[in-house]
Amino acid sequence: KHPNIPQELTEHGASPNGTTSFDRTNYFESFAATDENLEWALDLEADRMVNSFIAKKDLDSEMTVVRNEFESGENSPFLLTLKRMLGAAYDWHNYEKLPIGNRSDIENVPIERLQAFYRKYYQPDNAVLLVAGKFDPEKTLKLVAGKFGLIPRPERALAPIYTTEPAKDGERSVTVRRVGDTQLVAALYPIPAGPHPDFAALDMLSQILADTPSGRLYKAVVETKKASSISRFNFQLRDPGMMIFMAEVSKEKPLDSARLALIETIEQAGTKAPTEEEVTRARTSLLKNIDLTLNSADRVGLTLSEWMAQGDWRLFFLHRDRIKKVTPADIRRVAAAYLKSNNRTVGQFIPTEKPDLAEIPPVPDVAAMVKDYKGEAAIAAGEAFDPSPANIESRVTRKALPGGLEIALLPKQTRGNTVVASLTLRFGDEKSLMNRDVAAQFAGRMLMRGTAKHTRQQIQDELDRLKAQASVSGGAQSAGASIETNRENFPAVLKLVAEILREPSFPASEFEQLKQETLTAIESQRSQPQTAAIITFSRHMNPYPKGDVRYVSTPDEQIADVKAATLDEVKKFYKDFYGASKGELAIVGDFDAGEIGKLAADLFGSWKSPRSYSRLVNVYRDIPPINKSLETPDKANAFFIAGMLLNLSDSDPDYPALVMGNYLLGGGFLNSRLAVRLRQKEGLSYSVGSQIGASALDKSGQFVAFAIYAPQNVTKLEAAFKEEIERVMKDGFTGEEVEAAKSG
Repeated sequence: KHPNIPQELTEHGASPNGTTSFDRTNYFESFAATDENLEWALDLEADRMVNSFIAKKDLDSEMTVVRNEFESGENSPFLLTLKRMLGAAYDWHNYEKLPIGNRSDIENVPIERLQAFYRKYYQPDNAVLLVAGKFDPEKTLKLVAGKFGLIPRPERALAPIYTTEPAKDGERSVTVRRVGDTQLVAALYPIPAGPHPDFAALDMLSQILADTPSGRLYKAVVETKKASSISRFNFQLRDPGMMIFMAEVSKEKPLDSARLALIETIEQAGTKAPTEEEVTRARTSLLKNIDLTLNSADRVGLTLSEWMAQGDWRLFFLHRDRIKKVTPADIRRVAAAYLKSNNRTVGQFIPTEKPDLAEIPPVPDVAAMVKDYKGEAAIAAGEAFDPSPANIESRVTRKALPGGLEIALLPKQTRGNTVVASLTLRFGDEKSLMNRDVAAQFAGRMLMRGTAKHTRQQIQDELDRLKAQASVSGGAQSAGASIETNRENFPAVLKLVAEILREPSFPASEFEQLKQETLTAIESQRSQPQTAAIITFSRHMNPYPKGDVRYVSTPDEQIADVKAATLDEVKKFYKDFYGASKGELAIVGDFDAGEIGKLAADLFGSWKSPRSYSRLVNVYRDIPPINKSLETPDKANAFFIAGMLLNLSDSDPDYPALVMGNYLLGGGFLNSRLAVRLRQKEGLSYSVGSQIGASALDKSGQFVAFAIYAPQNVTKLEAAFKEEIERVMKDGFTGEEVEAAKSG
């Protein structure tokens, strides 16, 4: 009943996707919460669960698109390293393969295999349906029964997975030698399945080891300058999964010292028990993230799909409850059981006379564990809110503080008593900011690294304790903060954010670490096709002189500027510009407007800016055309970008038509002109689209189109792009296309 799914998704204004992971595939749509949209979405999913064509003609074009996505992963040092490590770590289980598969399988899989797979697995007895957001549960359950209840139970039975991994009997190693700009060293350890009771302790162990900046690995590897960053990945899967710790190391640093420090710190966890402070910090952070997830329909839906794949959605809450009960002894026990040399994949093979095997326990009985599970009390649901501009404005209170800061307050009942705030401070002008962009960027990035009263770690601990997500940052002509927390904690969080903005301490050690992180980040992107293309494109489109804050630097210039930056320059920039004489504060959610308005005045009302503010004007320029190619050796995937400047603002009478035209050309979902031609018809690109934008204040707009592709297809891609542009210029769009785009 749904022959053109991309068209329907666009017409309903849906934000859709589908993803495949180790244990599951999911399909989802986010859309405006109307009865008509919900019935349409349920009808669509019920129909395509068993009635999709899985046609040969679609495989012919989609194969090259998926191969293009595969090639994009081949550009990533992390994914390349992870793929090799999984292959070395697993002997028999298919977790040794990334879900996207092998290039030759992608290229050669016959349509009959796909059709058989679809008929076998895309059935109601092998599916979980989740609806999250604003809807009537009883009415929706009747809709579900009417749509999905008609699908008969299949006669076939799915065979259980019977492959289990033997205990590892020695360290395993893998080395990847490919073009890149930074070094990586990682250690992988097989661990129990996601539902296993040990996983809560393993989650906290991972947090204690690899959190930034409190983690043991951060202190042992980053603060000692052996590496520039630490990351971790816990694969919580249906069958026994894996825990991975990774360090990023610049080219100039010896990899051996980072590897030795990484492994030593990880495996000491089996003998060096965590402190109560470490346990409390890890527990608070993990539980905060769970609480914030429960406040968002999108996050709840996508998160629960991972737990469904492990056996039951209630495991999410069972895991939360287990985290609350984990002890330091539990954490030390699981570290000793699984983080051992014979269970490690990282370096070279070392023969061992007496292997110390890590026995991975079997998958527990999930049904028995969740049979009598009782959840916690429901959180506040919030009010049904009309988000029209008129209603929003009728509920907003606006005022200007004595110092000049403008504030807008919108109290409303929210799910989980959530409060969200956004603050922007504006400063400087074109002349005063000349040659101060690097100092401005570092000043903004240093704000959350310490104040007169709190260290960087104490700031993070306080935000975790207050169940808040907050960020404070700044740039060349503005600084800002964002906050998400609840009613009870919002005043304390706003005070902490004000302290971060008004009393930064600029620690010298943090400044040196930030410089190193910045250099490594720049170096890691130097050989990436997308980075090279965007920088070259941006430099051509924005020909501001060097020293202007709008100037686009090359990677070499960025590295030189970062190395030359001093802490004194950063402090001076803050002293010269920061203040609240010009800016805006907007607060929405469950709060008392009188109380919070007074608090905002107390915190920011008397904070004067040292210098005046004058907005940087974006001037339209007549940019000459270019067609330039850049070589990025050993990269399987290339990046295409094209665009032009537009002499208009977003209030220009032509702007709405341009927005609609761009939506039809390269916006929407997979049925835009560019997507149909380059992805669906010719299979040249996995990701293709276009964007248009214009300033609200200046005659300054821009149109940009982009695509990723295989380098050998550049001629085809560029020709197809030009043909679609010329077709639009010559023939325009049909009335039906425009009406469908308006609806979407």
